[in-house]
Amino acid sequence: MTSVSPSLHEQFESGTALQEPGIPTATLAATARDLKLGFFDIDCARAKSKSAVLRAIAKALDFPEHFGNNLDALYDSLTDVLMEQKHGMVVVLRDLHVNDPVLAEHVPAIGDVFRDAIEYARENKRALSFILEPAHDEATPAEPTPSA
Repeated sequence: MTSVSPSLHEQFESGTALQEPGIPTATLAATARDLKLGFFDIDCARAKSKSAVLRAIAKALDFPEHFGNNLDALYDSLTDVLMEQKHGMVVVLRDLHVNDPVLAEHVPAIGDVFRDAIEYARENKRALSFILEPAHDEATPAEPTPSA
C-alpha cells in the first residue's frame, strides 16, 4: 500500500472530486476494488473538444445509444450507470486537455456535472469519486483570481 491509500480509501468511501493528480492507475484501481466500487479509467488523450470528451465518457461507461451528448444527458446517464453499481464507482478522466483553447472553457462545467452526481450518489447510498487528470504535457489549470 502506498502512503496515500488510507486517505484514498476514506475519500472513495464518501465520494469526492479528487484533487491529487498523478496517483498511479494501479493504486486507484486497487482502492476501488477493495471498496467494491466500479472503476472506469477513461482515455481522453484524443478528445480535444467538449463533444469528444462526452463521447469518450459515453463509450467507456456504455451510455445508451440515444445519449444526447450534452451536459444534462451526461448527468442523467452518469447517474443511471452509478445506480447500476452496487456500492458506487470511481471515474478517471485521463489525459484531459485542460488548457486546450477549445476545451478549457468546458472543463469546469464537466467537473460540476460530476460534483452534482456525487451529491446524487450520497443521497442514494452510493459513492462516486472522479479525478480529472491533465494531459502529460499540461499543468493543472490555475484557479481564477479575482480581478482588482
